[in-house]
Amino acid sequence: MDMNVNMKEKTLSGFIGELSSSAPTPGGGGASALVGAVGAALCSMAASLTTGKKKFAEYEEDLSRIIKEAKAKSEELLNLIQRDADVFEPLSRAYSIPKGTPGREETLEAALRLACSAPLEMLRCIGEVVELIEELSHKCSKLVISDVAVAAAACRAAMDGAAMNVYINTALMTDREYAAAADAEAEALIARYRAVCDKIYAEIEAQIRENSK
Repeated sequence: MDMNVNMKEKTLSGFIGELSSSAPTPGGGGASALVGAVGAALCSMAASLTTGKKKFAEYEEDLSRIIKEAKAKSEELLNLIQRDADVFEPLSRAYSIPKGTPGREETLEAALRLACSAPLEMLRCIGEVVELIEELSHKCSKLVISDVAVAAAACRAAMDGAAMNVYINTALMTDREYAAAADAEAEALIARYRAVCDKIYAEIEAQIRENSK
């Protein structure tokens, strides 16, 4: 494995190969960021396939904005794959410090905070993607509406995965006030956007199934 290659520069098969190996990174955090990036990319695709159509001319400016923002969020999430791997390194080193070594607990606590920062960033970013998907669900061609549902489903899974990576780090923190604040932010984002994703998916599924009757 070439560890000098930035995560987002790897081929898909190369990334999956490393994900399935004994290497500690990429792991669940990086996988969550990738799935979120897929959701953002699908949002951009659906908007791109709608723009320029007469029936949706009134949404042209909105669609152009959604495309631009979704692409930017997809790129941000791809960068977070690498960031998640980078912030894990100090935590891995901290765990290797023999117990009883002066300063070990402080070093470990700092590393846990750093490791927690990447999945929190993912949650914030994916939440913004979900808002774009929700808007697009009312402004896109019916020919790509199923892709909007898949985008919502991907973002829901990505947020669940990112939140889990927050909790695994906060659970080990000795500063319970800091841990509680991080948990509360993750829980609030999950509660807000999981419901939106489920609503989008359910509405589109019902619409497609009704049209098939």
